[in-house]
Amino acid sequence: MDNRIEIPCPAVFDLGLCLDCGQAFRWVKKEERWHGVAFGKALTVEQQEGKLIFYNCTEDDFEKIWKPYFDLDCDYEKIVTSYDDEYLKAAVSEYSGIRILRQDPWEALCSFIISQNNNIPRIKGIIERLCDTFGEGDEGSKCFPSAERLAALSVEDLAPLRSGFRAKYIIDAAQKVTEGSVDFAKIESMPIEFGREELQKIKGVGAKVAECTLLYGFHKTEAFPVDVWVKRIMAEMYPAGLPECTKGTEGIAQQYLFHWRRMRDK
Repeated sequence: MDNRIEIPCPAVFDLGLCLDCGQAFRWVKKEERWHGVAFGKALTVEQQEGKLIFYNCTEDDFEKIWKPYFDLDCDYEKIVTSYDDEYLKAAVSEYSGIRILRQDPWEALCSFIISQNNNIPRIKGIIERLCDTFGEGDEGSKCFPSAERLAALSVEDLAPLRSGFRAKYIIDAAQKVTEGSVDFAKIESMPIEFGREELQKIKGVGAKVAECTLLYGFHKTEAFPVDVWVKRIMAEMYPAGLPECTKGTEGIAQQYLFHWRRMRDK
């Protein structure tokens, strides 16, 4: 492939953990390389010892899309070494390298609406069909369809996705975002409480989907999604709440604890 960019790998970075820990759903691993689409751009990326290689990637796309997407300007080493708690230390030690991806807010919202009462293979399948059916671009690397595109559709139009009860929530989200009754610009600029209330105006969006959208789509790292695993973590390890060392990065701590606790049971 042309336009190959290599950069030194950050101290705390694991490509596989970032792309396959349940925060993004359009990445597929083939041999040692990961293939995905974000912000309308397809990418093949690989981690080798001491470096990251971005294939078919221009300097402009790297600076504007992929550098922010992988949060490469953030010092995760400083964050994780500040966690002076035994459970977090264990999680970071075993799964060092997880980062919170800076995803498109609309894609994150839609993806986590689809994730409700669902498993990852099914989530990926629904999203793949959504992009193949309604996204623009070349086959195999189609863009995630915009809110405007989906707002013009009906629940019946989404039948090929086989998304079940989630279809009506996707349409409602698309319509509210398009008409501005759910304002992404304000969610971005306002304190997190505003975003929590704003996103829950959408049918079918409760606290968990709102927190996931705020964390993975708006990069509000104090967001703290709670599912069955996180409830279990809080009951077993933090009945009095997360330790003070996670203040402001609760979402990053959650991702480490979630993956560590889930993998421990496996």
